[in-house]
Amino acid sequence: MTNEQYYDLIKPYEDARRVLNTRLEVLNHSLYKEKNVSGPIHNIQSRLKEKRSIEDKLRRLGFTDSIANARNELQDIAGIRVICYFVDDIYNMVNILKRQTDLVEIKEKDYILSPKPNGYRSLHLVLGIPVYCLDTMEYFPVEVQFRTMAMDFWASMEHRVCYKKQPENKDRLEAEFCRYAHILEEIENEFETHNERK
Repeated sequence: MTNEQYYDLIKPYEDARRVLNTRLEVLNHSLYKEKNVSGPIHNIQSRLKEKRSIEDKLRRLGFTDSIANARNELQDIAGIRVICYFVDDIYNMVNILKRQTDLVEIKEKDYILSPKPNGYRSLHLVLGIPVYCLDTMEYFPVEVQFRTMAMDFWASMEHRVCYKKQPENKDRLEAEFCRYAHILEEIENEFETHNERK
């Protein structure tokens, strides 16, 4: 894939990411308006997959790094991470997004209800976002990861210490991080009792 092909590929994904990002910001200031409390979102982060990352992932999946394969096989070229205060906020946001008729739900993985064995918790939702161009419209996938601040803290630290590295004490580290995940979940549940939005 040439640089020029890459930039042509990501343009509509960038448009889809912007559309969904704006939608999330609108929901953030309107979701709990009637309760006169702050919105559910602590912050929003977003990214587009870099050229090398797209090529590497396609190769790992057994495909050549063509534009067609990137469009057909990858659903995470555009990504948004939504950091919420409480678990209830995550499910409220997800349910509202799923009810919006112009969005298409492509895939959902709930690692909050069913955490990964290492303790990872998050809710991943892939949505098809309509992108309009002159007289045509096409849906482009955007992967959204919903986390609480505690989930994001855990994932960031686990990524920093364990991911893509081969530490000597990997098994012990994984067990410790699993224990940390349970501790953070307990703390999160205690904070939830003070949730003014309930």
